[in-house]
Amino acid sequence: MEQFVLPVLIIVSAVVISRILSFFLNRYLRRSAVLLKVNITNYTFLLNGLNLMIYSLAVFFVFYSIPQLRTIGKTLFAGAGILAAIIGFASQEAFSNIVSGIFLVIFKPFSVGDFVRLLSSNQLGAIEDITLRHTIIRTMENRRIVIPNSVISREAIVNSSLSDERINLHIELVIEPNSNLQRALDILSETAAAHPACLDVRTPEQKGLGAPKVIAKVTEIEELGLRIRAYAWASNPDDAFEMRCDVLKEVALRFEKEGLKLAFAQRLIPQ
Repeated sequence: MEQFVLPVLIIVSAVVISRILSFFLNRYLRRSAVLLKVNITNYTFLLNGLNLMIYSLAVFFVFYSIPQLRTIGKTLFAGAGILAAIIGFASQEAFSNIVSGIFLVIFKPFSVGDFVRLLSSNQLGAIEDITLRHTIIRTMENRRIVIPNSVISREAIVNSSLSDERINLHIELVIEPNSNLQRALDILSETAAAHPACLDVRTPEQKGLGAPKVIAKVTEIEELGLRIRAYAWASNPDDAFEMRCDVLKEVALRFEKEGLKLAFAQRLIPQ
């Protein structure tokens, strides 16, 4: 009877430890799944794997605590270890993607819906889905980039939605040196400020002092002319893109109407 006391305690301890760890891990994964906007069922394998590991250790100690089963237990677990090594080597890449997917859940470098830019390829897009194996990015052309989790976890990413989705948009153009500089700055500033997507980020003190909603400055004196830039704020990357296109179009029309010239490189074509 004494030989069965220790195995029973081992089994009971394994059940208690498994329930406690599963409870806390399940709560953490559910909270992370809400933040990442992914389905919690994608990560139930982690809970199942944890339970499998705990019960496997419990079975090992049960076999080891009973002298009559000790030799059989060593043989079984030696064979299981070799089989696990073979399976692990064969599925090394898949396992790497799964582990990277777990790290994405834990550290949350991006979530579904975030607008990101991949620095290695300069690709822009929104995170559309995060699975156990890969991450899907929807580009501006409505195409999908499928990146394995092990690859994107090593990628340098600019996340425009991580803490503040607003964009400080720089709208630039180059005018000819003999153009009316102040008028060009005023047109660029007024046009950007009048756009419906332009945010007013001025403090009450700045408004009281009469600071403009959008500031326009000369940033460089180039060979072709003067580079001017407007600093405007938009709520998100999509609004920023639309505002840039609309402002450039309107500025070009107003420049043409008021006789202001944009600078262009001139090339001589051999006769």
